[in-house]
Amino acid sequence: MQAGSHQNQGSYTKRTLKEDMPITQDQTEWFASMFDQMTDNVCRVVLGKQHVVRLALTCMLSEGHLLLEDFPGTGKTSLAKALAATVQGSHSRIQFTPDLLPSDVTGVTIYDQRTQVFEFQPGPIFHSIVLADEINRASPKTQSALLEVMEEGRVTVDGTAHSVGRPFMVIATQNPI
Repeated sequence: MQAGSHQNQGSYTKRTLKEDMPITQDQTEWFASMFDQMTDNVCRVVLGKQHVVRLALTCMLSEGHLLLEDFPGTGKTSLAKALAATVQGSHSRIQFTPDLLPSDVTGVTIYDQRTQVFEFQPGPIFHSIVLADEINRASPKTQSALLEVMEEGRVTVDGTAHSVGRPFMVIATQNPI
């Protein structure tokens, strides 16, 4: 698998780092230990791809997103599931096809005749780790449905913003041409 990442620069993730707060040796050792434990946990499922697992974890911890390019059957879905389990989050897989609509990804507002109220039905994007499988097969309009949520951590449907929560990471895949 080839991995590329996009650093999330969304407004919801901006933090201020005080320059006068250096990281201690104990904090550095704790982080390295936790990172190694998470890597080992994911590598129990995704065999022989430790480098890709480390890149994926780095991407997730830096609040970025990941594009994987590889042939079918090489563990991309297993990687997404294992990452979600490692952080005790949820996961979903969206199979991108030419007929997939943006609302199939983000969700829709539906009128409930019984209660006479519009209710938001969240789409599969509302999970911690989202596998956008074969993203290159979908229309540009559907692909763009991911942009707001990847950048800002929220989806706007019918003028109402819905947060996807944290952690949040999109792992997009495409098959080599």
